Amino acid sequence: MGELVCDGLGKVYSGGKRALSSVSFRIPTSGVFALIGRNGAGKTTLTRILSTLLEPSEGGASIDGLDVMADANRLRERMAVVPQEARAIAWMSPVQMITAYLLWRGLDYREAKRRALYSVEKVGMSEHANKLNRNLSGGMKRKVLVAMVIASGADLIFLDEPTTGLDPISRKELWELLIDLSKDRFLFITTHYLEEAERVADRIGILDDGRLLVLGSMEELRAKLPHQYSIRVSAGADLPSFEGEKRLGRDGQLQVLTSQEEAMHISRSLLESKEKFSLNPITLDDIFYQMVGRTISSGVEEEDGE
Repeated sequence: MGELVCDGLGKVYSGGKRALSSVSFRIPTSGVFALIGRNGAGKTTLTRILSTLLEPSEGGASIDGLDVMADANRLRERMAVVPQEARAIAWMSPVQMITAYLLWRGLDYREAKRRALYSVEKVGMSEHANKLNRNLSGGMKRKVLVAMVIASGADLIFLDEPTTGLDPISRKELWELLIDLSKDRFLFITTHYLEEAERVADRIGILDDGRLLVLGSMEELRAKLPHQYSIRVSAGADLPSFEGEKRLGRDGQLQVLTSQEEAMHISRSLLESKEKFSLNPITLDDIFYQMVGRTISSGVEEEDGE
């Protein structure tokens, strides 16, 4: 199994703006890796470097033993990249757009058309194959981009904020496509939807202010924190003394973050007092809050740029 390796990766843009600081990690190039962080955390910068589109200022990175700068051309033959600003071309149909993309990648017309038709069918868009993209819904337009990735045959796929702006139903449909796609390819995605990362990814990295805070599976991320369980109860509930944290949520409920042992102690007390409550392992949202000290929505707009 190959690996994606970052070694002391840093990026400083003109004007002195630092986007990445000493980012180091290694992950297998299989399944889905999700990079999460507030807007402006450096997600797009890291994605552009790893997809050979941007030169780092410090350190280096390699994928399956190939350097992202020195071996960029060899890596690009294996890659498909959908940047955050990518859009379906309005005046083309899905089949036309995908066919044109594959011709640009060097395929002959017959093979390009065959792959285009197959990939459109794969994402469940056969009945829209020849409609103009401008007449498709936002979710359908995103599916066109995923179909393009499928048609490419690439085994290294980079998707920067692939579901931004989609409604909840379209977003979840796209999740299923990404999970299916990852069965025989490596997907590197960025997102600020924490539920998305938790649902789709095998491994998750949290980036904040250009620094990688933590990386691992959900189980590994939970194990790094002292408070691995969450109890939600009404704000007026009578709680016993416990070790942990509590905060008032936007829904008016009180959330208690604590250990498994303390969670059982609190639960017994709440059962005896007949309080309604829920008990669950902490979510990625809880992990992010404990790691970063603020919610993901409190960031500023993305400022990655050369």
